[in-house]
Amino acid sequence: MEPIELLQRLGVALAIGLLIGLERGWQAREDAEGERAAGLRTNALASLLGGIWGAIAFMFAEGGPIVLGLAFVVFSSAVILFRYRETADEGTYGATTVVAVMLAFALGALAVVGDQRIAAASAVAASCLLAMKALLHNWIKHISWVELRSGLVLAAMTIILLPILPNRTIDPWSAINPYEIWLMTVMITAISFAGYVAVKLTGERQGIVLSGIGGGLASSTATTVLLSRLARDHPQHIRLLVGGVAFSQATMFARVLVLLIILNLKIFLNLLLPLASAGILFAIVGLLLVLRQGRGSNNESHLELKNPFELSTVLQFGALLTFVVFLVKIIPNYLGSTGIYILSAISGLADVDAITLSMARLGGDQLRPIRSNFYF
Repeated sequence: MEPIELLQRLGVALAIGLLIGLERGWQAREDAEGERAAGLRTNALASLLGGIWGAIAFMFAEGGPIVLGLAFVVFSSAVILFRYRETADEGTYGATTVVAVMLAFALGALAVVGDQRIAAASAVAASCLLAMKALLHNWIKHISWVELRSGLVLAAMTIILLPILPNRTIDPWSAINPYEIWLMTVMITAISFAGYVAVKLTGERQGIVLSGIGGGLASSTATTVLLSRLARDHPQHIRLLVGGVAFSQATMFARVLVLLIILNLKIFLNLLLPLASAGILFAIVGLLLVLRQGRGSNNESHLELKNPFELSTVLQFGALLTFVVFLVKIIPNYLGSTGIYILSAISGLADVDAITLSMARLGGDQLRPIRSNFYF
């Protein structure tokens, strides 16, 4: 390894330690000098030390991994001993500080002997996890057993089932790819769950506006139905409730654009102007309605979002997506582009995500005849 490259890699190792140490130091900023177990400087030095030991191990062709492993064991033992003395003196428990310092050492070594990008990305992920301590603990307090069980079941089905699903079409019409369908099902469910969690973290039924935005992530159709029922029961809050519906629709347009960015950039560019314009218009209308309603009218406004990680919900969406994908593949052969528009309109009444994912999955080749007649 050339000296310039080694110096660059050691710089990345130091930056990794500073990143992790910045979060650790901020958490312990109220502690007096000498009472911090591992703050900014300690983590930075640990990561730099790991990088130096990685460089030393690199010099040994065969015994390098053993040398680096022994260095890590000795360093970790010293950190654990120091942390044990601190916790015994304070009468507390906690292993986060030890793990963070060990991770800083390991990522510093990885930055020198391995891929710098992986080491840097891991440091960013670790820093985010450390910084989100209060948020994650608060989320765990509010999550129910049903939600936890549903998430674990879906995670297990994804991790276990997804790798063994055939990544090819299995029907005579070359329409159904089990791997792609399940992957898209999990992806849209995860996006929907983000809105569900956003509402849960702020407390149940904390505002129609937030419920409308979160509901737009989960299901704008369901949110519209629920808020319409509330408007019927609470006519004195009708402006606020209609504003929530408008925010839900604005969020739905934004959600579709995010999906298109991930799945098909060409379709995204074609639909950016109309979808963004519609979303902005709905957001402005919603804001005006909420402002006209005034404050203090949220007391009787409640919205219960169904857990999108419930297994039955996931399977229902997967079945709908499979059906729409099949029709999208078959209908153009008989009705051409007219059939696509009819199918899109009918599918959009039930769930806009299924037809969006199906259209994006088709890609550019099959959509060119449609875009030649109607260009957005």
